Amino acid sequence: MGEGFALYKIGDDESLMKTIHLANVACGFHASDFSIMNETVQLAKANNVCVGAHPSLPDRQGWGRREMAMEPDELASCFIYQIGALTGFLKLHGLPLNHIKPHGAVYGMTARDMALARAVVGTAKLFDVPFMGLAGTCHQAAAKELGVPFIAEWFADLDYSAEGKLIITKKHDPVPADAVRDRVNRLLQEQKITTVSGALPLPDGVDEVSICCHSDTPGAVEIAQAVKALVDENNSKLTQ
Repeated sequence: MGEGFALYKIGDDESLMKTIHLANVACGFHASDFSIMNETVQLAKANNVCVGAHPSLPDRQGWGRREMAMEPDELASCFIYQIGALTGFLKLHGLPLNHIKPHGAVYGMTARDMALARAVVGTAKLFDVPFMGLAGTCHQAAAKELGVPFIAEWFADLDYSAEGKLIITKKHDPVPADAVRDRVNRLLQEQKITTVSGALPLPDGVDEVSICCHSDTPGAVEIAQAVKALVDENNSKLTQ
């Protein structure tokens, strides 16, 4: 959320905020600026949406979806700088920081590299919030090692390889609504991740996930609405 610059905006944040529970808000290095960040926090508050920081590599031209060589301490400073900017606007509007989730290429980098994972999960410990990431990867291992609460995440609008690895693309292609519904139903009913070649079970110990929908995927609002309807239906059965 909050992905734009000045007068340019990518996603339909106003419609999406009416549908979602949590927002991963851009912190300036792949998208956003001081005005958009402020407006996004206000929009989240108006819709009772919890705000998480979505820091990225310093790569606006590549939308934060190109890998970059960075040392762990440098990456930690990069994240602290961005999260600090967002927390200023959260404080201005009386909201807490809910979690931290890396954006784009650095999401995949930190899932694979334990030293980088420790660096970014360490920023969640610094700000005393949970870390959101991929279960069964360095994200979860670093959170456990550092004593940081972990929020497992699954993506409704991205593909997973046959091995169950998230396929991160620079530009998101359209996803048929029926395909999204099938993926979500399989996750909720069978606890399985749909892959390009079939399905795999969720990693051991994971029985709850946060479902992500990207604001720049074509048809994002319809996808988010479809996902929420299925999640609400599933959760209502669990409480009966």
